Amino acid sequence: MTNRRSFLQLAASSLAFPFVARTSWAQSSPNERLRHASFGGGGMAMTDLRKIAKHRSVDVRAIAEIDPQRREKAGNHFKEARVYADWREMLEKEGGELDTVNVSTPDHMHASMAMQSMKRGIHIYGQKPLTHGVAESRVLTEYARKKKLITQMGIQCHSMKEYRTAVRLVHDGAIGKLVEAHSFSDKTWGDPNPKPDRKDPVPEGLDWDQWVGPAPYHDYIKGYYHPGNWRKRLDYGGGTFGDMGCHIYDPTFKALGLTYPISLKSVGSSPNEHNWGVDAVVEYQFPQTPYSEGKVLPVTWYDGSARPPARVLSLLEGKPLPKQGSVIIGTEGVMLLPHLGMPSLYPQKKFEKFVIRPEPGTNHWHDFIDAVRGVKEMPSANFDYSGPLTETILLGGIASHFPGESLLWNAEKLEFSGHADATAFVQREYREGWSIQGLG
Repeated sequence: MTNRRSFLQLAASSLAFPFVARTSWAQSSPNERLRHASFGGGGMAMTDLRKIAKHRSVDVRAIAEIDPQRREKAGNHFKEARVYADWREMLEKEGGELDTVNVSTPDHMHASMAMQSMKRGIHIYGQKPLTHGVAESRVLTEYARKKKLITQMGIQCHSMKEYRTAVRLVHDGAIGKLVEAHSFSDKTWGDPNPKPDRKDPVPEGLDWDQWVGPAPYHDYIKGYYHPGNWRKRLDYGGGTFGDMGCHIYDPTFKALGLTYPISLKSVGSSPNEHNWGVDAVVEYQFPQTPYSEGKVLPVTWYDGSARPPARVLSLLEGKPLPKQGSVIIGTEGVMLLPHLGMPSLYPQKKFEKFVIRPEPGTNHWHDFIDAVRGVKEMPSANFDYSGPLTETILLGGIASHFPGESLLWNAEKLEFSGHADATAFVQREYREGWSIQGLG
């Protein structure tokens, strides 16, 4: 089993992989056409691929999709692309000619696909969460930085005017120094029920062993994992927090200037043997930032039916909470930021003459492509930013296994101080035959 010490050794060795970057953001010609491939050919992968393909400098060369029906649809849509059932075969045959890829598969495959691509010098657009495990995020972040690769995590709301406006307002001091923040989602990507005691036939053309990949193996159960409910399962997804946390925490994370928490505690539901819980509540403590008041900055997450306490709701003067969003409390006012909505400020009387000027949005996918082409700077959701954001989200999932316990997080050592059981969740062991140097 891979322990923390061996992980740190592997992480160091991962920075010594052979590497040849064919396209550098510092030296690429703006006229260069980029050769792109997609891990995934349906769902969010198809959304990412279509958005990226709309860039006039992108040629879609290849698509890897494990599901035969999605594979056929992807091939019909991108007729010039070669379509593969096995992502490893795609990389073996196409990797030497690719400049960029999007990794848009279930969470448990993100790290393997991204690392194997980066080892070939390929720039990465990676869907959220960046990885399934905390240690994986750190490895990918450090490797991309060392090799000067262009990266962008798929939190497209990060580049929209609503979230950019909220961040600017906080940084401009509209609500003063920050005191606390609360973020929430009404989604219920969990399952309190035990796993069904059955095994169903695998659909024709679906390589189930490959779908499972490096994660623990579970027999195929129709509708239980593929194509969508994997988010509810501990070994393959991250629950509601893993799904929506990277989106909804993002503007709070950016506005408050957060990095890694110093402690956290789960006071909501816990997972069962196989599935994430619902109605999660995770309390974080972050160190003081340039935008905060006091030595510790509390930030809390809620999902399902859980919501911020009445004292927080009272600050909104009767305004109902949206289904998803954040409340950021400062010394001079309060911001309500709906998910995908413009921010509003309270008390209303104080801010009745305050004009909120929208910050222009950008194209999240094309920012990535243009950075690879060398005509824009590194995208703002690059792994140096989105790696710590992902780690923070995933730490909340770990905390839910230990309800009511205050866990002290040592970000430098990648461990929970004095808590070996919690630290054991930081780095997972990869299934035999799927190990990748530096990951598991």
